[in-house]
Amino acid sequence: MTIFETYILRRVFQMFLTALLPVLGIIWTTQALQRINLVTDTGQSMGAFLQLATLILPTIIPLVLPFALVIGVTQTLTTMNSDSELTVIEAAGGSRSIVVRPIMMLSVVLALFSFAVDDFIEPIVRQAARQMIATAHADLLSSVVQENTFRKVADGLYVQVASRRNNGVLGGIFVADSRDPGYELIYYAREGAVDETSSALVMRDGEVHRKLPDGGVSIIKFDSYAFDLTDLTKMADVVTIRAQDRSLGYLLAPDVTEENYKKNPGAYDAELHRRFTEWTFPILFGLIALVVSSDARSHREARLHPMARALMITLVVRWATFYAANNAEDSRVFIPLMYIIPLATGIITIRQLAGNRRLSMPVSSNAKLTDLLDRVRHPLRRKSSGGRGAPDP
Repeated sequence: MTIFETYILRRVFQMFLTALLPVLGIIWTTQALQRINLVTDTGQSMGAFLQLATLILPTIIPLVLPFALVIGVTQTLTTMNSDSELTVIEAAGGSRSIVVRPIMMLSVVLALFSFAVDDFIEPIVRQAARQMIATAHADLLSSVVQENTFRKVADGLYVQVASRRNNGVLGGIFVADSRDPGYELIYYAREGAVDETSSALVMRDGEVHRKLPDGGVSIIKFDSYAFDLTDLTKMADVVTIRAQDRSLGYLLAPDVTEENYKKNPGAYDAELHRRFTEWTFPILFGLIALVVSSDARSHREARLHPMARALMITLVVRWATFYAANNAEDSRVFIPLMYIIPLATGIITIRQLAGNRRLSMPVSSNAKLTDLLDRVRHPLRRKSSGGRGAPDP
């Protein structure tokens, strides 16, 4: 690698990190805050929340990384063009490969890193996060024993206790159960405790208020009452593993008898082909950024900022592949499209770079656009002058 290539690689990598870290931090914080209910609803510690937030991080890296590369490449090359560095390289007889080679080396490295994260690290952390959430919701005891706080144990079921005494005895128990649409139940008890297996909440010296849809209320007093928690514990402890949580090896040879696979086999096929295509995005986006910004241009040439143009093109490519991957779950017709889009993009960009062509609007289209803008500007000028003067020819 020459001195010029090392210089370009260092500048692009620095700008890439400058773009990646803040965006990654913002998205990571947003995703983590969406799961703050792990602390508020289940009584888990802040340490558990931070652990869950850490598990989320690898799932967003492959999404942010290609766009950070586009920003790093276009911003660096635009700055070099403004400082006439690209012009000097070109005037000194340097080929375009001096700029292309270091950026493509970085793009390939990032693509391999994205492949490793997407196929080996992300499935592990996804399963760990789902297991952690399921375990937190299954630990009903941690939800019940919070003093003077209403806890949502399940949809339509809330529990509150006034105090926690020795030997696990709970004082002042209140339970509101509206899970059955046919009636609502409200339990009051002077004291109680969760049994050793966490399968029942045994309440003593209390009463049950049953309210019917017509407004009628019946009250039953009891000396001892066992509120069944078995179904809630089983439901909360079940970990649902989806296609995106599976490893690459499993997707290549899925268990056809697995319940989730039988419900939606198309999701597993779509996920497998998504893994085979989306890891190439850093290479594709690097090529697009090079086509847009790697040529030396005059400062007087009016054009849209290369970063804006590159981001618009990459967003269209990303949206098209995302659309194809989502629809591939329902129809296998979209699976070839998942390969055609990145392949066509790569061929077009490589052809542009190999032919040393500029990405510009065709002359005929540019003339039509200029003519249209002139027609819009002429009436505006006449209006601003108050209609005075001869009309434009």
